[in-house]
Amino acid sequence: MLGIDVGTSGLKALLLASSGDLLGTCMEFYPLCVPRPGWAEQDPNMWWSACVKAVKRLLAVSGIKPKAIAGVGLTGQMHGSVFLGAKGQVLSPALLWCDQRTVREAAEITRAAGGEKSLLEHTCNLAQTGFTAPKVLWVRRHLPQVFRATRKVLMPKDYVRYALTASLAADVSDASGTLLFDVHRRRWSAHMLKALKLDAELFPDALESCEVAGKISRAASRATGLLEGTPVVAGAGDQAAGAIGCGVIAPGVVSCTLGTSGVVFAACGRPKATPDGKLHLFCSAVKGGWHLMGVMLSAGGALRWLRDEVVGKSLVAGAMKGTDPYDLIVKAAEKVPAGSEGLIFLPYLTGERTPHADPFARGVFFGLSLKHSSAHLARCVMEGVAYGMKDSMELVKGMGVGIKGVRFSGGGARSPLWCRIQAAVYGAAGRRLKREEGPAMGAAILAGLGARVFSSLPGAVRTCVAERDEFRPCPRMKNVYRDGYRVYRRLYPALRGLFRDSARIASES
Repeated sequence: MLGIDVGTSGLKALLLASSGDLLGTCMEFYPLCVPRPGWAEQDPNMWWSACVKAVKRLLAVSGIKPKAIAGVGLTGQMHGSVFLGAKGQVLSPALLWCDQRTVREAAEITRAAGGEKSLLEHTCNLAQTGFTAPKVLWVRRHLPQVFRATRKVLMPKDYVRYALTASLAADVSDASGTLLFDVHRRRWSAHMLKALKLDAELFPDALESCEVAGKISRAASRATGLLEGTPVVAGAGDQAAGAIGCGVIAPGVVSCTLGTSGVVFAACGRPKATPDGKLHLFCSAVKGGWHLMGVMLSAGGALRWLRDEVVGKSLVAGAMKGTDPYDLIVKAAEKVPAGSEGLIFLPYLTGERTPHADPFARGVFFGLSLKHSSAHLARCVMEGVAYGMKDSMELVKGMGVGIKGVRFSGGGARSPLWCRIQAAVYGAAGRRLKREEGPAMGAAILAGLGARVFSSLPGAVRTCVAERDEFRPCPRMKNVYRDGYRVYRRLYPALRGLFRDSARIASES
C-alpha cells in the first residue's frame, strides 16, 4: 500500500507491506509563502510536482514493482482551499490552514448561520479563520474574477488525488473542517450552503475514508510510474489519518501530536459537540465514527521558529557538518531546570484555535531576566507548547471522555525530553510508537482497507501499529509544571486586549 501525506512543509510517500513492515519512505520539501503578516499560501502544482518526484524515487529506492501496489491512500493538511477552473486548472494560490486573513468572513459566517448556537447545531464547530468556508468567502469578496471562474473547491490532498485519478472527491473527515458540512449526518449542509449563498456544485462528493474514490489515470501513470488502474481511496485529513497510524480508533486512548501544529485527538462514539465549541468535532476516518480535537497552531512550528530565527544561529555555529540543529537545541534545553527558572512562553505565533479561537493572539516570552540564556528560551518553548496542549486535554476530560492512555506522536515525539515534559505537564503517562510515520501510515492503512488487503480496521492496526517506551510523570517536574500552568493560564486573559492593539499597529506599519 502507498500512503501519501501532503504536508505543510513537504510531501511524504510511504510503502507499507500487508505484514505491517515498512518498505520505504521518501520526502520532498517545498516552501510556505507568507506574502503578508497572517497570510499563508502555497501553489497546488508544487504539491503535485513533489508527489511525482517522491513516488518515482520511492519506487526506485525500494525496488517495489508498481503492479505490487494494491492501493493508494492520501492524507494532508486540512482546511486549505484549491480553486479549480472549468478545465481543472488551478486559478490562484491555495489559502492554508494557518492563514488568518479571514476574520471578517468568519464573523460573517456566524451571523449568516444565525449565531454561534445555530452554527454549532448545523456544523458542530464554530467559525475559525483557518477553516475552508471563510477562505471561499474571502476569495469571493477580494478575488471575484477567480471566484466566478471556479467550478470546484478542493482541499490539498484532494487536489493531489485529482491529479492522480482525474476524479473529484472529498472525504468526511476533511469536509468536517469546512464549516459547510453536516457532521451529524456526514453530508454537505444544505442549510450552510444556502445561508452563505454557495452553490452545492462547488464541492465534490464526500466519501468515507476507505472508499475507493478513483483509479490511477494513464497520465498519472506516465508521470509517477504507478500502474494505471490502481485504486485510490478517499483518505482523510492529516489528524484523522494520523490517528489511524497511531492506532487511536476507539475511545480511551488519546493522541498528542506535535508537528507544525499541536493536536490533542480523542475518538468518541457519538457526535457530541462542546457547548462552547472550543473543541472541534469532526467525522473520523473510522467509518461511522467521530472525534474531538483540540488544535494549537504553533507547536513544533514554534521550536522551528526559535531554531531558525533566534537561537539556532548561535547554537549551530561551528557545529560539525551533518549535526541536526534540533539535537543541539534540545541538548542545551536539557541542562535547564524544569520551569525554565520562571520563564514562560505563550506559543501563539500565528494566532490560536484551542481554547481561545483568537487570530490576533501572538507569542510572548514572560519573565525574561539577565539570568536567562538561549537554552532557557528553548526549554520554555517546549514547556509552553505542552501547557497549550494541556488546555485541550482538560477540555477533552470535561466532555466526559475517559483517558486510559496517551500516545505521543509527530516530530516532537522524537525528543525524549519533550515527551518527559508532556507527561509531567499532563500528569499522565504516555507512550511512543515503535515506528513513527504519522499520517502517511494511516493513509496506507486506509488504502489497504479499500483494496481489501485488510479485512478490518482493528486487525490492520494490530498488524501495523505497536508501542514502545513509556514516559511517566516525574513527581518533582509535575509539581513545578502545576504551578507554571497556573501562571500560563492567567497570561492570555491579561493580554487579550493588548494583542488586538498590537495587531492594529502592525497593520498600520
